[in-house]
Amino acid sequence: MPLHHSSDIAGAETWVFDLDNTLYPARCALFTQVDHRIGQFVERHLGLDSEQSRTLRRRFHVEHGSTLRGLMTEHTIEPEGFLNFVHDIDYGVLDRNARLDTLLAALPGRKLIYTNGSTRHAVSVLSRLGITHHFPTIFDIAAADYWPKPFAEPYQRLIATAIIDPNKTVMVEDTVRNLGPAAACGMTTVWVRPEPSNAAPDFVHHPVADLEDWLARVLAERLR
Repeated sequence: MPLHHSSDIAGAETWVFDLDNTLYPARCALFTQVDHRIGQFVERHLGLDSEQSRTLRRRFHVEHGSTLRGLMTEHTIEPEGFLNFVHDIDYGVLDRNARLDTLLAALPGRKLIYTNGSTRHAVSVLSRLGITHHFPTIFDIAAADYWPKPFAEPYQRLIATAIIDPNKTVMVEDTVRNLGPAAACGMTTVWVRPEPSNAAPDFVHHPVADLEDWLARVLAERLR
């Protein structure tokens, strides 16, 4: 059975963290840069204007799960070139986060990154935040054979390659649909939701407004 309570969460063996808009707040607008670069890539490589690009990307997300998967499937775009282009951004908008560093250091168990982005992008983000040393494992889109969350296949690949017990694993994400497959695998799910008023679906065990405050509460419970 999945772990559903913070007392159980404190005893979890593995913590799986999404990267963008999860380990840093969305207000930094780092991923806004990535999104802009994705639009530019589609426009340049397919000869589309901005509106046509947005329409195509919406369809790709519905039918293929991501723009990259749609480009690979329908236009045989090489993923490495795409990823290098869209992650050519200004990481200087991120600052070192000493509090998050301290919280992660106190959090018992393995910690890894699971991202639809590249390892290069993840390392850049983690380095700016000053928390790289907490994450010896980065499961990126290449490790997932370019199948994005929330397809079920990469979650199974993650479990197998990282050798984790999903029933003793917590997954933290800002994109709620990506938590459905995690819960189906047996993981406890934590949704870092952008707006506290957003209703959480049943597969979300812990909707939280602020990741750092929530981690602090989890750690405090262990000391009781």
